[in-house]
Amino acid sequence: MQRIFHTPEGVRDIYNGECMQKHQLQEKLLKVFHRYGYEEIETPTFEYFEVFSQEVGTIPSKDLYKFFDQEGNTLVLRPDFTPSVSRACATYFSPDREVVNLCYTGNTFINNSSFRGRLKENTQMGVERIGDESPEGDGEILAMTVECCLEAGLKEFQVSIGQVDYFKSLLKEAGLDQEGEERLRSLISQKNYFGVDELVREWGLKESLANAFRELPQLFGPVEVLDKARSLTDNPCALQAVSRLQEIYDILKLYGYEKYITFDFGMLSKYNYYTGIIFQAYTYGTGEPLVKGGRYNELLRHFGKPAASIGFAIVVDTLLLALSRQNIELPGDQERQIIFYTSKNRDEAIKKAQELRAQGKCVALRPGKEE
Repeated sequence: MQRIFHTPEGVRDIYNGECMQKHQLQEKLLKVFHRYGYEEIETPTFEYFEVFSQEVGTIPSKDLYKFFDQEGNTLVLRPDFTPSVSRACATYFSPDREVVNLCYTGNTFINNSSFRGRLKENTQMGVERIGDESPEGDGEILAMTVECCLEAGLKEFQVSIGQVDYFKSLLKEAGLDQEGEERLRSLISQKNYFGVDELVREWGLKESLANAFRELPQLFGPVEVLDKARSLTDNPCALQAVSRLQEIYDILKLYGYEKYITFDFGMLSKYNYYTGIIFQAYTYGTGEPLVKGGRYNELLRHFGKPAASIGFAIVVDTLLLALSRQNIELPGDQERQIIFYTSKNRDEAIKKAQELRAQGKCVALRPGKEE
């Protein structure tokens, strides 16, 4: 049988300096979580399929790594932390009575195509604020997102905020079925203005509503875009969604982070559990978002304990790649001292190494050549 020494497609080894830098980056991000009072939690690497089923609104079933236990239960490798943390929160906490702040670190597994060079295993760090439906909660999560990027060493980045409720309000007004919604969602997410225009013409929507859908792919930019969003509709729910964004922006000004914020009404996540704001953070050096997050007020209902919630996940590997391509160096590893020894001075070498280690020094013992 041929022995295989390389990794499977979509996963990789991390070693030497990169591994050290990754751990240092994780420590820096964890400090931000702790500064905001978030408590660490660990959830299993694999869970029952129902935690990530279609009803939950997470990754499509075809992209899950599925297998069976000895009792015949279908298990999956964790593709997404939010349903896992939500399940744990509903089991061990009482978000209906108090706000629960949780943070996590671990790997996710998505069996997607590697055609675009995406990894199938990624390290994620993130937070979930559960039991809080306030705009102040939204503002805190977005402020943490900015602080994580700054703590990592980034100087030029952008946090783009969307509003799922704005889109859903227009959909409800249009009376579209699920197939129509998916077609429209896909075109808007791709910023395909001409495709959207053709579709709304095909449906024969009233002109004001059709025009609102046409504008969504290009409805992005600084805070002034909120005025444009208001002018496109008189739908009360859609206008309320815009007002929420304005209030969140005002809160972020109190943090002093408004310069990092833009808005994008065409941002529509593939995760169907999002119910309010969604957001992504971008920087130079990578085409993928560094951070993904949003509000999911209905997800915990699936686990028997309804609670409004919001959170985000940092893709650590993507952030590390961006730092490397921007030539932003993480602090170097502690200087390591090497002590060589032979059979003649072994005792002295070990004693000296232990003395230095007790002082917090990094010491490696190496056998030397015997004379």
